[in-house]
Amino acid sequence: MASTLDHPKSWYAATANRFSPLPPLQGGTRADVCVIGGGYTGLSAALHMAEAGLDVVLLEAGRVGSGASGRNGGQIHSGHRRDQDFLEAQVGLDDAKALWRMAEDAKALLHALIKRHAIDCDVRPGLVVADHKPGYVAHSHAYAKKLNEVYDYPDAAPLSREELRAIVGSDVYHGGMIDHGGGHLHPLNLALGLADAARRAGARLYEQSRALRIEEGAKVRVVTAAGSVEADWVLECGDGLQDGLDRRVDTHVMPICNYIAATAPLGERAREIISNGAAVADSRFVVNYYRLSGDGRLLFGGGESYRRGLRPNPAEFVRPYMLRIFPQLADVAIDYGWGGVLGITMTRLPFVRKLSPRVLTAAGYSGQGVMLAPYFGKLLGEAVKGQLGGLDLLGRLPVPAFPGGPLMRWPLLVAGLSYYALRDRL
Repeated sequence: MASTLDHPKSWYAATANRFSPLPPLQGGTRADVCVIGGGYTGLSAALHMAEAGLDVVLLEAGRVGSGASGRNGGQIHSGHRRDQDFLEAQVGLDDAKALWRMAEDAKALLHALIKRHAIDCDVRPGLVVADHKPGYVAHSHAYAKKLNEVYDYPDAAPLSREELRAIVGSDVYHGGMIDHGGGHLHPLNLALGLADAARRAGARLYEQSRALRIEEGAKVRVVTAAGSVEADWVLECGDGLQDGLDRRVDTHVMPICNYIAATAPLGERAREIISNGAAVADSRFVVNYYRLSGDGRLLFGGGESYRRGLRPNPAEFVRPYMLRIFPQLADVAIDYGWGGVLGITMTRLPFVRKLSPRVLTAAGYSGQGVMLAPYFGKLLGEAVKGQLGGLDLLGRLPVPAFPGGPLMRWPLLVAGLSYYALRDRL
């Protein structure tokens, strides 16, 4: 998918920190570990392993951060993509609590990496979950209380319709909750900052170096168009954009497209849209997610898109969804629109596995990658060193293969998403 091999003409790219292009891999080389993918997972893995003294080569098919890590909504959620009620039903209370603690550790790592490496990525606090149906509000309030009491998490609080309306300038919501421990940031600058840190630690990063195949034997060899890497370990961290490289991942992870639009600066009107500057995600299955940028734009993501490949007109595609939430912005221009490819799984839980004795993967974040991916990259690096505790816990998450395998993923996904999109509207 050629349009994912460079940074799009997004607000993120227009406000990105300076980062010079890196050379492609030329010829053969040797390393302790070869990392495939220059997004949050791969960059964090490379950083942590290089700091631990390992010789690391990272291969990125396009530019560092040019995939989902540099195009996403920038939202920092707590927990995993599915709530604790779901996790308790799937893996039991003890593992559900361990997964919550892991997610909190991931959040702490994210903030620690930003501070330790002085990454300028405009971190801001607060995340609102807005219920678009009145019947959802009681559950949101009960869930905030459960997080307080069962998971010892004091940062979740219920919001009445009036309280939510005082924060979000829209009449379409009926209440919800606020997570003071969540937040948002500039996602591309986070990726570029992690890349700088990994290079300083000694990792060798190559751009425009797509992994074409993986040959497993006594060692593992990763082949690109112009070179190869022989390594003791390979970490597959390409998420939805490595589709076609490894069937073992493809059967569990599927790429889908999502889109974001950035308005012109709103000036004083910005606080009428989101009064406290928090990020917002609503309760729709096809979620609307939005936040204010540092220069007062509304960055709005969402919409249903079941086509293969990125749309040529993302701004026009997103605008109607934005206006359903904020009709008062009908007179505001959209300055940027862009799309990206992310990986999802059947259960919307991450696929983190040891695929073979020398190959590991972490993928399928289903929209939760800003907070989880850097931590999972660290976990992969620890697994290379023989520390498997985190990998074992994640391996117990239910992430079934898509029915019919890679060939049937697409038509079945379209059917399923169409059903849930219809349910959103009823």
